[in-house]
Amino acid sequence: MKLVGLSPYWFDVVEGNAVQNTIEMESLFLLTGPNGGGKSSLLRSICAAALLGICGFMVPAESALIPHFDSIMLHMKSFDSPADGKSSFQVEMSEMRSIVNRVTERSLVLIDEICRGTETAKGTCIAGSIIEALDKVGCLGIVSTHLHGIFNLPLDTKNIVYKAMGTVSAEGRTVPTWKLISGICRESLAFETAKNEGISEAIIQRAEDLYLSNYAKEGISGKETTDLNFFVSYHPSLNGNGTGKFNLKSNGVMIKADQPKTETTSKTGVLWKKLEGAITAICQKKLIEFHKDKNTLKPAEIQCVLIDTRENPPPSTIGASSVYVILRPDGKFYVGQTDDLEGRVHSHRLKEGMRDAAFLYLMVPGKSLACQLETLLINRLPDHGFQLTNVADGKHRNFGTANLLSDNVTVCS
Repeated sequence: MKLVGLSPYWFDVVEGNAVQNTIEMESLFLLTGPNGGGKSSLLRSICAAALLGICGFMVPAESALIPHFDSIMLHMKSFDSPADGKSSFQVEMSEMRSIVNRVTERSLVLIDEICRGTETAKGTCIAGSIIEALDKVGCLGIVSTHLHGIFNLPLDTKNIVYKAMGTVSAEGRTVPTWKLISGICRESLAFETAKNEGISEAIIQRAEDLYLSNYAKEGISGKETTDLNFFVSYHPSLNGNGTGKFNLKSNGVMIKADQPKTETTSKTGVLWKKLEGAITAICQKKLIEFHKDKNTLKPAEIQCVLIDTRENPPPSTIGASSVYVILRPDGKFYVGQTDDLEGRVHSHRLKEGMRDAAFLYLMVPGKSLACQLETLLINRLPDHGFQLTNVADGKHRNFGTANLLSDNVTVCS
C-alpha cells in the first residue's frame, strides 16, 4: 500500500492546517511517538483512506495505491462494559482475540496503543506476542505503543518495520512535527503534556521527583534532587541484549544509576564495550581540563550512548554538540562530530551498505570541544586496536593538531 500526501480527513488541506504524510507499507509497522504526536490520527487517516479506496471513492491523499483488503480491522481505545461484567482490558483482549483469529495476509490491521489497560511488564509481553503473531501471518498494518520495553524483548519477527512520529526542538522545548519517520522514539513528553493541559506546577514537579527516585536511586535523596535540577533520560545499553540504563545529569556531572548486571555474550556488544572503554580513556583527561578551565564541575563519567540499528537519536541531541563513532559493515570505524546528530545519522545511513549502521556518541558542551575530541579520537583510537577509515582527517588543518604526544589540541575552524 502506498499513500502519498495523506492528510487527516477532518482537516482542510486548502487552508494549510493539515500535516500530510507519505506511507509506503509492505509489512507491519511498530509505531512509537510522544503524546499528541499524531499516532492515533495517522491510524484513523489510513483506515479512512483504505475504506474509501476499496469502495472506489476519492481518498484524502495526493495519490494512493490500495490493495483490495479482505478485511480492515481498527482497534482504538477500549472502554469497560459493566453490562457484560468486563473491564477495559478484558474488552481489549476480546477485540485482540477477534483480530488474531481472523487476520490473513490480505488484511489491514491498525491497533492503537496496544495493551495499555494493564500493568506494564505483562502488558508489554502480551503486546510482543501479539505482534509476533501478526508478523507471522504477514498482514499489513500499524501497531502503536508507549510500551518501550517491547524493544528489549527477544521477539521472533522477520518483517516488522520501526516507525516513529517526529519531534523538533523549538524555543527550548521538544514539540511534535506530526510527520512519520523511520526509527524508534522513546520520548513520551508526558510531563509536558500534563503541564500543557493545566496540571499544576507543584504536581508536575512532584511527579518528576517521583520519577527520579524510582528510576535513578543512586546518589540522590530528598531535597538534593530539587536543588540540583536533575533530569533523567533513557539510553539503550551497550551489552548487546537491549537492556537499558538510566543516567543523571546535573551541572555537567554524569552519574550512572542502577542497572541489571548481565553478562555480555554478543560479539558486537563486546566490541561496543571495548570502544566505550577506549573513548573514556582517551577523552577523560581532556574533559576534566575543560571543566577545570571553565570553573565548572568535572564530569564524573563520560556518557557514551548507543544508537542501535534502525533507531534515531533522542530529542535531547537536537542542537547539541556531539562526537560519534560508526561501526561500518566492513568492520572499520569512522569518527565525526556534529551539531545535528539526527541529520548526520540519516545522511550516513543513506550511503550504500550503511542502512543498518549503529552509532556510539557522547554529547559535549560546545562545537569547539567536539572538534578537539574528534581529533583526539581519530589520532588515538588506532592505538587501541580500532581501524579507522578517516585517519587522514586527524592531520587535516580543520581537525587540529596531529601531535599524538601532546595533550593540547588546536580548536578546529
